[in-house]
Amino acid sequence: MQSVTIYTTAWCPYCSAAKSLLKEKGAAFQEIDVERTQGARAAMIERAGGRTSVPQIFVGTTHVGGCDDLYALDRADRLDALLADKANA
Repeated sequence: MQSVTIYTTAWCPYCSAAKSLLKEKGAAFQEIDVERTQGARAAMIERAGGRTSVPQIFVGTTHVGGCDDLYALDRADRLDALLADKANA
């Protein structure tokens, strides 16, 4: 399974929804709280190509985007393949 990184805040309902879907898929993820980790928001913005909202989700080196993007991948039956793709790690 691919490594997953999700940038979040504690109070964000979209972050909770994205984490729920990842857990449902059996994906372990590294959660980075951008309010509690110094420099994390700036790192997220740079890594996400300027996007400032949370969550920002990365599967391996692929920037998935936010919660809506994650669910769209799942509805398109592409999320499982992305999570399992070892070549994209």
